[in-house]
Amino acid sequence: MTNQQRLAIIDSHIAAGVQIPCVDGVIISEDTTIGPGTLIYPNTILLGCTVGERVTLNNVQAEECEIGDDCKVGPWVHLRAGTKLGRGLRIGNFVEMKNASLGDGTKVSHLSYIGDATLGENVNVGCGLSVANYGGQVRNGKSVKHHTTIGDGTFIGCYNSIVAPVTIGPGAYTAAGSVITEDVPGGMLAIARAKQVNKERKQ
Repeated sequence: MTNQQRLAIIDSHIAAGVQIPCVDGVIISEDTTIGPGTLIYPNTILLGCTVGERVTLNNVQAEECEIGDDCKVGPWVHLRAGTKLGRGLRIGNFVEMKNASLGDGTKVSHLSYIGDATLGENVNVGCGLSVANYGGQVRNGKSVKHHTTIGDGTFIGCYNSIVAPVTIGPGAYTAAGSVITEDVPGGMLAIARAKQVNKERKQ
């Protein structure tokens, strides 16, 4: 894509009601669709995406994904292929997603990796979540990835690791610092961390 072609695509979206106040670093592929009222800040790259209305994208790289209406995404977010965001989501600083589906109103505010996962509506993800979707297995030359399911209204504590395949039921809580390796029934609190032990320091 030449710079002239890049600017022509941007101009066509502006004419259709998309706000792009500064075009520096903005790249939009021809097969990307964007709804009116969306605001795009610099250094956003959209390749093969479908973006809804009234979305805010701030320093976002996205490929072959869907972003629903009224989402706020960024800064510094990478949405990889197969990601689907519902309506009214908040995806914040330093978040990467791949092949993930998130329901309406869910929040992933910062410092998280979510891969091969389904999150329901109104899920709150604390900072530092890592979904461990790959256990090192290869089949027919391809990495075997495992799926995680998180139900509606679930609260995921800060600095959790979820070792797929795991299902966390609706309305469940996971305590901060937990490594979740087993299913969590709906409405339950899961604590999966070692007990703290304090010992005198040798001088």
